Amino acid sequence: MSLLSTWKMTLPGPMLQRGFWLYVWQVETPKGEMLYVGRTGDNSSPNATAPYTRMGQHLGFAKTQNALRKQLSKRGIDPEACSAFHLISHGPIYPEIEKLDGAERKALMDLHMPIRNLVGAMEKALAEELSAAGYDVMNEVKWSHPHDEAVWAAVREAFAEHFPKLRDAA
Repeated sequence: MSLLSTWKMTLPGPMLQRGFWLYVWQVETPKGEMLYVGRTGDNSSPNATAPYTRMGQHLGFAKTQNALRKQLSKRGIDPEACSAFHLISHGPIYPEIEKLDGAERKALMDLHMPIRNLVGAMEKALAEELSAAGYDVMNEVKWSHPHDEAVWAAVREAFAEHFPKLRDAA
């Protein structure tokens, strides 16, 4: 059997926007549907990239960036054996911190961190609520910061459009 094929992927232009996003990978695996919850907004730099940037990194081979590949491997699943990867992204919830000329890294990080913490808290809430609603979420998000309830309600509703069991669990 030949592996040679032609494939088409469509990427909406707005997914190129940098900023703080939440996303869910919905993976059709040989063992059934599985989800991976993530966010943009670095821990180690004042950057908040677009979700499309994370797409290739998640399934690549750089050990510090390929979290989705690692999660599938933990479950004995070869990513190339999956029938489809759907990326559901919401954002940018907050814009990336503007890199002003001459701004020092520490000053940028001081602006970046509070927003990163809010988005990280929503990432955790999304993973936990999807799991509680009965979805098979591969990753556990560990985060101790609180989120903004009003922002979270709108984000949760946006994801409920794609994951309707979130509404049933509310």
